[in-house]
Amino acid sequence: MTGSAAFATTAPSLVERTRRIVELEIAPRAEATDRDARWPVENMQALARAGLTGLAVPAQHGGMGLGLSGLAQVCETIATACPSTALCFGMHCVATAVLAARATADQVERFLVPIAAGRHLTTLALSEAATGVEFYFPRTMLHDEPDGFLVDGEKAFVTNGGYADSYVTSVTDGTDHAPGQFSCLVIEAERLANAWGPPWTGLGMRGNSSRSVALDHVPVPRENLLGRKGDQIWFVFEVVAPWFLIAMASTNAGIAHAAVDLARADIAGRVRTHTATTLAHEPVVQTQLARAFRAVVAARALVQSAALRADEGESDAALWVMAAKAQATETAVSVVNSAMDLCGGRAYREGHGLARLLRDARAGNVMSPTSNLLEMWIGRSLLGVPML
Repeated sequence: MTGSAAFATTAPSLVERTRRIVELEIAPRAEATDRDARWPVENMQALARAGLTGLAVPAQHGGMGLGLSGLAQVCETIATACPSTALCFGMHCVATAVLAARATADQVERFLVPIAAGRHLTTLALSEAATGVEFYFPRTMLHDEPDGFLVDGEKAFVTNGGYADSYVTSVTDGTDHAPGQFSCLVIEAERLANAWGPPWTGLGMRGNSSRSVALDHVPVPRENLLGRKGDQIWFVFEVVAPWFLIAMASTNAGIAHAAVDLARADIAGRVRTHTATTLAHEPVVQTQLARAFRAVVAARALVQSAALRADEGESDAALWVMAAKAQATETAVSVVNSAMDLCGGRAYREGHGLARLLRDARAGNVMSPTSNLLEMWIGRSLLGVPML
């Protein structure tokens, strides 16, 4: 059972299972994860013990066999406490979906079965500094050798960098000229042991270990090729884009959701001593909070609807998914800004939850496909113009 059918029968237990982990494991560590820019190893281990890291693995290989609706529910729930952990988990699920899409029997046994059992973490290594948001133009070179491949190049902003057990990596053999005509390999962590750049210490999403990796004649066995050489246009639009966009959209929806909850709690506890009333009695506060709540409801509904349409194979699902990521990113930044205004100077103190959420929300704007790129793709699709 896969996709929306599986999700329909498991959603309540799935969300409740995630909430328990969030309350017991993830939320208590969220401040330290951000403050120390520390990869959330205990959080990821807790998710693995609960079977959640097998969310995207087909049921016949021991996984949960869930689709984008399940991913959206889990990522949003995690992000209400720790967006860094949601990003780490989401990127693992995206790479898992890529591995599962056209896995050989050998790849099932080496990668998918251990992922389903909670013994293997994977992630994407697609971005490169030289090509920016146009990640579908990799310059990392693939060299054919008699006994496999050699890979040369450098990847940037690899989430879970240095902590994952494998990396789904985009490469070109130098003959690919059209967008999307590249190949993907899965590279085991031990082949990259001494290749990692400095630790990630970003403005936001500080726990995600978004590091660079230098690939210097890295040997990769031929059986680690995913699909066929040069056919990655299919992976980009059928697997990478929907899974990544829903992961990021739901993470941002969770950020916005958390911001409203923090603002509500702060406002309810603020007593104006000269009037003996709470700040909650101010009409302007009431209306501003209501607007923020409306925005969160709309963004969450769009993300969930887009995920469901994709799971059900609707012809316009790609447009909905792209719109969901752009809208959720915009909503997260806007709602956190509003929440900070409502809470006043207290929200600007170091260590305040809203300040952390603002930094994490802002990161969504620069994650490719960026909102500008998504809006261009949506417009082209609506007008019948090729996206690339």
